[in-house]
Amino acid sequence: METTLVLVKPDGVQRGRIGSIIARFEAKGLKLVGLKLMQPERALLEQHYAVHAERPFYGSLLKFMSAGPVAALALEGEGAIGVVRTLVGPTNGAEAAPGTIRGDYGMSKSFNLIHASDGAETAASELALWFGEGTLDYDLNSLGWVNDPEA
Repeated sequence: METTLVLVKPDGVQRGRIGSIIARFEAKGLKLVGLKLMQPERALLEQHYAVHAERPFYGSLLKFMSAGPVAALALEGEGAIGVVRTLVGPTNGAEAAPGTIRGDYGMSKSFNLIHASDGAETAASELALWFGEGTLDYDLNSLGWVNDPEA
């Protein structure tokens, strides 16, 4: 099992997409183990986006991400990181395939509704930042009908 971080960015929150985005992940068979609606502090955003600190868009990225509330999700499942990245689609919503979150809801490279961890190390560090208190561990009975234990 993997756990990964997803952020519904301020544009996704302002457009009322939190519920429909969560529904896509749940419909796929991922388990929601953490959920927060918050106004992120600049220090958190600086840590989260530290990898981009030297890039020209860093300042505008921090400004955008602090412009409104963000929904932070922790999702768990078999291959969750790859599954989430596939559901999210490429960065530029105008180029993303229909059926992906960005392809269905996005038209922009910068207003792209959602962030998803890109690998196991990144997911671990991002989850520690956004869910330092940990995530929930509970049984979700429907998961017995998602992954075939014989396969």
